[in-house]
Amino acid sequence: MIDIAVVDYGMGNLRSVSKALEHVAPNKNVVVTSQPADIKQASRVVFPGQGAMPDCMRELESRGLRDAIVDAAATKPFLGICIGLQLLFEHSEEGDAAGLGILSGNVKRFSANEMHDETGNKLKVPHMGWNQVYQTQAHPMWKDIADGERFYYVHSYYVQPQDENLIAGVTEYPKRFTGAIAHRNIFAVQFHPEKSQHAGLQLLANFVQWNGQA
Repeated sequence: MIDIAVVDYGMGNLRSVSKALEHVAPNKNVVVTSQPADIKQASRVVFPGQGAMPDCMRELESRGLRDAIVDAAATKPFLGICIGLQLLFEHSEEGDAAGLGILSGNVKRFSANEMHDETGNKLKVPHMGWNQVYQTQAHPMWKDIADGERFYYVHSYYVQPQDENLIAGVTEYPKRFTGAIAHRNIFAVQFHPEKSQHAGLQLLANFVQWNGQA
């Protein structure tokens, strides 16, 4: 039996994700896998990733993982991380690439014209480092995590859901962008909980206990 499947499609270092999950759930069977059958039988699924959206989609398709991901996102507790959030949507400006289309909306690049703080200092892209996440809806995944808690980000793109009711958390850099979304059994975040120390571990611990309902 697989308690938690961490999807491996060749994009990103998954060791830190799996180790963080093993830390918060030492009695659970955590498996890093590229096998659709493993994803299908797992009780819950983590969909992480780093890199460019077109490359990620190509790897998912070539490894035969698309259908397994779509099915998992419809049927069991599902956590998307970073690119694993962006891939859930319909289209990305990065490489003019189509996503999985599980959720309606687009992935946008930070606008160079807007990347300056209130004093006029230029802000870097990618957005890299710690930033506050403000919770916009109550959710079991936020259990014991303070509103405005800091999480670790590394990204140049952000999701823009068609339905703003999907947004579960926002961050400012310099304008507000989506830091987390929630939809039925799906919770997905732009930041990296596995790199976010105590708050990130709490989020992962919440995922291990979450029944997939808001």
